[in-house]
Amino acid sequence: MKFTNTKVQMMQNVHLAPETDEDDLYSGYNDYNPIYDIEELENDAAFQQAVRTSHGRRPPSKTSLASSIGRPMTGAIQDGVTRPMTAVRAAGFTKAALRGSAFDPLSQSRGPASPLEAKKKDSPEEKIKQLEKEVNELVEESCIANSCGDLKLALEKAKDAGRKERVLVRQREQVTTPENINLDLTYSVLFNLASQYSVNEMYAEALNTYQVIVKNKMFSNAGILKMNMGNIYLKQRNYSKAIKFYRMALDQVPSVNKQMRIKIMQNIGVTFIQADREKMKKAFQKLITVPLEIDEDKYISPSDDPHTNLVTEAIKNDHLRQMERERKAMAEKYIMTSAKLIAPVIETSFAAGYDWCVEVVKASQYVELANDLEINKAVTYLRQKDYNQAVEILKVLEKKDSRVKSAAATNLSALYYMGKDFAQASSYADIAVNSDRYNPAALTNKGNTVFANGDYEKAAEFYKEALRNDSSCTEALYNIGLTYEKLNRLDEALDCFLKLHAILRNSAEVLYQIANIYELMENPSQAIEWLMQVVSVIPTDPQVLSKLGELYDREGDKSQAFQYYYESYRYFPCNIEVIEWLGAYYIDTQFWEKAIQYFERASLIQPTQVKWQLMVASCFRRSGNYQKALDTYKDTHRKFPENVECLRFLVRLCTDLGLKDAQEYARKLKRLEKMKEIREQRIKSGRDGSGGSRGKREGSASGDSGQNYSASSKGERLSARLRALPGTNEPYESSSNKEIDASYVDPLGPQIERPKTAAKKRIDEDDFADEELGDDLLPE
Repeated sequence: MKFTNTKVQMMQNVHLAPETDEDDLYSGYNDYNPIYDIEELENDAAFQQAVRTSHGRRPPSKTSLASSIGRPMTGAIQDGVTRPMTAVRAAGFTKAALRGSAFDPLSQSRGPASPLEAKKKDSPEEKIKQLEKEVNELVEESCIANSCGDLKLALEKAKDAGRKERVLVRQREQVTTPENINLDLTYSVLFNLASQYSVNEMYAEALNTYQVIVKNKMFSNAGILKMNMGNIYLKQRNYSKAIKFYRMALDQVPSVNKQMRIKIMQNIGVTFIQADREKMKKAFQKLITVPLEIDEDKYISPSDDPHTNLVTEAIKNDHLRQMERERKAMAEKYIMTSAKLIAPVIETSFAAGYDWCVEVVKASQYVELANDLEINKAVTYLRQKDYNQAVEILKVLEKKDSRVKSAAATNLSALYYMGKDFAQASSYADIAVNSDRYNPAALTNKGNTVFANGDYEKAAEFYKEALRNDSSCTEALYNIGLTYEKLNRLDEALDCFLKLHAILRNSAEVLYQIANIYELMENPSQAIEWLMQVVSVIPTDPQVLSKLGELYDREGDKSQAFQYYYESYRYFPCNIEVIEWLGAYYIDTQFWEKAIQYFERASLIQPTQVKWQLMVASCFRRSGNYQKALDTYKDTHRKFPENVECLRFLVRLCTDLGLKDAQEYARKLKRLEKMKEIREQRIKSGRDGSGGSRGKREGSASGDSGQNYSASSKGERLSARLRALPGTNEPYESSSNKEIDASYVDPLGPQIERPKTAAKKRIDEDDFADEELGDDLLPE
């Protein structure tokens, strides 16, 4: 290369010192030269002369310079040898160069390096490395198979890895010293093998493998694996050993590893709970093995001997026999209570717990209690709203003996009744009653199915029979009170609920029914008093609060009515009747701005009812905010383009404000009125063609109208209040429901009424009859 040739030419001009016998070319340079001693400069005549004259500027001779300096200059020749450069030694500058060798810092003159010696594939080291690679691959394949769910293949791979690892250890011992054995590989192979044994439920083999790891002192931190051994003992339900190994593992974990210590302590707690489960099972098994020492055979006459039969009849109901019955009943009660308590906790689910209790009871002297436990299991499914499982169990029990059959059919009847399948409910109620005529629950369910069909007299008979069989059957007493209320026998109904109140002092349902009966008896003061007791029990029930507001409104106490209506709205702001009353109250007191928020909420609840948006616009207009009223009317017109009232409002407002839109709205109004007139003419012509049938329909309609009038007093009062508001007698303020376009369909479909609270009975259909509201400022 050009750079190399230039460098060689430069180095040829350098005179290198020949090799001498001296070992150190730099020896003597640390010797002290007195010429540098500045303390003696005053006594140095030559120095003083040089300072005073030009003697010091003359070039010194070589002899004097050498003697004054004490060492040769760089490149100077001394004793036939050229002095080398000091401080830095050039790259590639060696003693061989002094003998005339060429400058070659990269050793290019030596030629290429000799090839590496090929390793022998059959050497012991190569065999060991290849075997290590195979063992690692087997361990990886085992782990992959485990993650894929192929546990059998994972175990086989782990075993193969273990076998090859042992071969590897023997070969290493023959070639190298024992200290060179790969302990990490041995540990991973053994740990993987133990894990695969564990997941394949080969617990004995897994424990043995873990023991090999734990007992080997060469494995550091192997004591933590005792936690895995504790897990295996827990699966084997050997709780004492599981706790022992967990605690040993806890001792091996340093205090800085808090997460691991917490997990181990959690395992210890779970093990103690599992141990308690076993203790509960053992205690239950001991409970059912307690002997009652009751001989049932002595109450069965073995022969036809009259004297023996007489003695048997005499002892069948004596004091000893009664004591034995009480003792047996107490034992059965204890067993049933214990089973109910432990069944949900002794297994992973309550169903498995009940199954275990049933199997244990079937193998004991209390075989008849097994069916009762099955019924309890079905009832638990009912409480968890798993009706399919409950029905499945009860249908199996329905085929048992009469007592169990009656209980199962009773529960099935209740299930189908709650599902509104009254035919099935009635069928299973008949089965329950026929199986056990003295079952009050079965009689009550049968009465319920009859009540649902409207036969109140017959329903009352079933309830009475249930009360005769069991006077403490509160369900039958409550239902018979509702039945008397339906039959308008209010005094008897009140008597039933007052008796029930003496039994259930703080029952909100009973208190509400008493208040409702007093209201039907037109005694509002007593109704308010009992409703106040309901509020003391459930102070957040919006229906009860709205009922109190309604009663106070009837009594003329507007402030109390407003208080309870407002509380009802606060707890449930979606009751349209409450929202309507509050809006009307604020209009009556001329607080238009406050009324707006209630009518706006009403328009959100019933977006297809134009009346609420018209009321919002009316409140804006009355408060003086004409621009906001105009915007609201325009928005209402866009949503209901065929509403006549909205167009009338727009024409009047635009005219008063001097807007040009008044003419356009007037044309639309005229067109709609003409269409309305044509529609009314068609209807009138159709009525004229119907002849005498029309008069009959009108007569029946007038009769219905009178009935609705009496049933909708609250709607009339609200209508009267709104009609009495200032300005409602103006022409463009009047409105009617009939003027809404009949072709408009509610996109939301039929509205579902919000379920009443448990304290409120279902209101009669008459209470929700079409009210004669007078104008569209109230909900239909």
